[in-house]
Amino acid sequence: MQDILKHLQVHIPFDQLLQKHLDKVLREQINPEIAFNSAILDRFTDQDYAAVGKILREAGRSITFHGPFMDLRPGAIDPNIRQASLERFRRVFEIAAGFLPRAIVFHPSYDEKYYVSSGLKWLENSIDTWSQLIPLAQGINTRVALENVYEADPGYLELLLDALPRESFGFCFDTGHFNVFATASLETWIDRLGSRLIEIHLHDNQGTLDEHLPVGEGSFPFARFFSILRERNLTPILTVEAHSEKNLTKTLANIKALGILEGFEPVPGRP
Repeated sequence: MQDILKHLQVHIPFDQLLQKHLDKVLREQINPEIAFNSAILDRFTDQDYAAVGKILREAGRSITFHGPFMDLRPGAIDPNIRQASLERFRRVFEIAAGFLPRAIVFHPSYDEKYYVSSGLKWLENSIDTWSQLIPLAQGINTRVALENVYEADPGYLELLLDALPRESFGFCFDTGHFNVFATASLETWIDRLGSRLIEIHLHDNQGTLDEHLPVGEGSFPFARFFSILRERNLTPILTVEAHSEKNLTKTLANIKALGILEGFEPVPGRP
């Protein structure tokens, strides 16, 4: 499946990469999207991160990051929660300096059911939080990709991205999250946010739970989606979120069978 892997990033938590998968990543020329959570950030040292970053960069791997998101709310009404979220995000940028990732994905964490009647305050707070990270992104020549999760439509994400510089901030479209939570059409999402599209997360489900099934094993319309991307000449970073080796193998086989990568170039490495 090397002909498919060369087009993709593959989601791997840092602890699993270091302790289990690093040799396989190097041997099979896998391009990792390295994921971090609070436990990982608290457990590993600068030396751990620097060693892995050096190995991957010297091997010519394309690297992306996925920042922590559980319990973090960059648009929180409570300033202490907002500050704690910002500190976690800053730590990711400190680590990223040794990896030079092409992009770092974060969750903006907007949920209309949670922020009832507080959407505009969420937006104001979010703009303030993310703006503080602009110099950090510029300092390592990377871009931040804000990912849809519970959003029914692109409204608040569009407003947030309109307030942030294009050279540093853009959009990560998650196929699985769209399939469960979105009500606006694929065309609407791409029409409104396609010009800011940096990355796509590829996984599937049956439309009711965020199951992270292999691509093609659920109900997301991948053929139509990639047709839309080609029509608009969009070639974002493509990341597989398989969450198991078995699902990764099935995902790669299904992607090859569907033929959806036509027109996408292999991802470049990063010195």
